[in-house]
Amino acid sequence: MARLSRRRFNALAASALAAPGTIGTIGASALVADVALAQAPAPLLMRAIPSSGERIPAVGLGTAAVFSNDDDATRRAAAEVVRALVDAGGRLIDTASTYGDAEAVLGTVIGAAHLREAVFIATKLESPDEAELARSLARLATPKVDLLQLHNVRDTGQSLAHFKAWKAAGKCRYIGITSTYRSDYDALEAVLRREKPDFVQVDYSLDNRLAEERILPIAAEVKAGVLTALPFGRGRLFRAVRGQALPDWAKPFAETWAQFFLKFLLGDARITAVIPGTSNGAHMTDNLGAMRGRLPNAEERKRMVALLGNR
Repeated sequence: MARLSRRRFNALAASALAAPGTIGTIGASALVADVALAQAPAPLLMRAIPSSGERIPAVGLGTAAVFSNDDDATRRAAAEVVRALVDAGGRLIDTASTYGDAEAVLGTVIGAAHLREAVFIATKLESPDEAELARSLARLATPKVDLLQLHNVRDTGQSLAHFKAWKAAGKCRYIGITSTYRSDYDALEAVLRREKPDFVQVDYSLDNRLAEERILPIAAEVKAGVLTALPFGRGRLFRAVRGQALPDWAKPFAETWAQFFLKFLLGDARITAVIPGTSNGAHMTDNLGAMRGRLPNAEERKRMVALLGNR
C-alpha cells in the first residue's frame, strides 16, 4: 500500500486550508488524490505462464480433501471460498477427478455464480482415459478446462500424447503433470524433460524444499510453469509456529504466518502460483494477501529457512 508521509500530509492540508482560490483548490485536490493513493490496494502479483506469456494471479485455491462431499454445507463453503477468491483478484482453482465430489461441487458453484470466465480451472486425471476426461468435464459443467494434468506421474516412460491431442482438440488450453511424492521424482523429472508440458505441479514448502534442487531447474529449462501443492506442508508449518508471533523482521512483507509461508515460495521467480487448500473464506482472503506487497529478498528467505526450514 502506498504511504502518505506526515510531512506531505501536513503540507497538503495547509494548502487545502488556504484562502479560497486557485492555490487552495489545487491543494485540496492534491490532498484527496494522495489520500486515495494511500488507501488504494497494492497491485496484485501476477506471474507469466512460460509457454504462452499469459499472466495469472500468483495465489490460487487447492481443493484436495476440502470439497469432497456434494452436500449443502460443502456447496455453501465452496461458494464462499470461490467468491472470496474472485473478489480479491484470484482466478486459479485446482481440483482432480479423484478428489471425491470436488469437481461436481465446483461445477455447481461456479455455474450458479456465472463465474466460469472469471476463473482458471485446472483439473487432473489419473490416466489418459477419454471416459475419465468426459466425466470431469461433465462434473465441472464446462466443455473445456484451462489446465489438464496427468496426476501422480510414476512411470519414467509416460507419454502425454493423449493430453497433447486433447489440447489440440480444444478440450484444454494447457497440459501438465503432477507429483507430491519424492519417490516419484525420477519419473517426474524424466517426463518433464521429454514431454515438456506447460505446467508441473509439485509438493514444495518452506520445510520441504527438495523441489528447488530437482524439479524447478528442469521446469525453467523446458519453460514449464510451476504450481506448488501443499505449500503449508500438510499443516506442519502452522503447527511449528503455534502460539508464536510473527517475527518483527518479517512484518514488512507479511501480515500473517500464512502469508509468510506463501511468500517464501513466491520469492522464487520460477514459481508461477501457489495453491493452498481451504474451505474457509477468511483463510482464502488471508492467503490471497500474499499477492500484495513486496516479496522477501534473498537474505530474508535465508532467515525464513533458518527459522523453520530445517524442521
